[in-house]
Amino acid sequence: MDFIESIKQFSERVSMLKDTISTEEATKMSLVVPLFQLLGYDVFNPSEFCPEYIADVGIKKGEKVDYAILENGQPTILIECKSCSEQLDKHSSQLFRYFGTSPAKFGILTNGIIYRFYTDLEESNKMDLVPFLEINMLQLKDASINELKKFCKDNFDKDKIFSTAEELKYSSLIKGALQKEFESPSDDFVRFILADIYEGQKNQRVLDKFSPLVKRAFSSFVNEIVNTKISSALSVDSDEETNESTATTVEEAPVSKIITTEEEIEGFYIVRGLLAGIVPVEDVAYRDTESYFGVLYTNNNRKPICRLNLDTKNKQLLIPDENKKFERIYIESLNDIYKYKNKLIEVVKRYL
Repeated sequence: MDFIESIKQFSERVSMLKDTISTEEATKMSLVVPLFQLLGYDVFNPSEFCPEYIADVGIKKGEKVDYAILENGQPTILIECKSCSEQLDKHSSQLFRYFGTSPAKFGILTNGIIYRFYTDLEESNKMDLVPFLEINMLQLKDASINELKKFCKDNFDKDKIFSTAEELKYSSLIKGALQKEFESPSDDFVRFILADIYEGQKNQRVLDKFSPLVKRAFSSFVNEIVNTKISSALSVDSDEETNESTATTVEEAPVSKIITTEEEIEGFYIVRGLLAGIVPVEDVAYRDTESYFGVLYTNNNRKPICRLNLDTKNKQLLIPDENKKFERIYIESLNDIYKYKNKLIEVVKRYL
């Protein structure tokens, strides 16, 4: 059985046992020690996996950390355990004290369900207050399993893990910040979004007005990215099935010449952003053709908002007048689209 399958089975075991465990000692024996055994450590060999490791703290002698993983007699990982019924937030200070008195490079705080991994990114020999990695055994993701695998005895390379710890830590913090703004946009975030799309004074009344709109637009934007990824994956699968079923066919279907570029998508989102306060963002859609990239109101070909022609040497923005005759405007970069915000608003207002 490979490591991924073993960990997933262990996750199911944790889910089954957690409600029957009420003490710290039971948590250690039922959840924590079996995991490190799964990671390849000899948990019955105190010269490798040492229980009650003495970590003297200042004038306090005989302080003990629950477990230490040793290498050549020196601790490389300290493990502090709590009962699976306890929250971990108030217990990191204990591990913090132990970490500063030992040569260990990593500290793990766990209740058998949540595992928080710490190191000393901010200041050497002083454990960071924020973990660089957190793994929930009840909500295992492939990325988490891959990171956990690095702590297997056979794979363990403290220098390599330390070199990637900073990226893991700040990636996690950034995702947390984005999640927070996604759920409830702050005034600063709304003000940042409005910086290039709303020219008026950004007082509290305006921020309160736009906050729900920013939240909906953010949600719509994320959903579109997810849907695009899913559609792309399904399209690849469909293409592969089609290729297999038509392998014996002599003639192949013509390949589409339409290629939607990242620059065109970026231009679309600029236009959508400029119109965010006028119409719902989901009403601004795009449709690519061989000759131009069209931005439409309600995805209706009879309601063009503008066209972009970015494949040529001279980039062009085409805006329709009242008779739907397009005015051709040459632009040097996508940023020039912002100059024509009022014209784009006039166009979309004609469709309301």
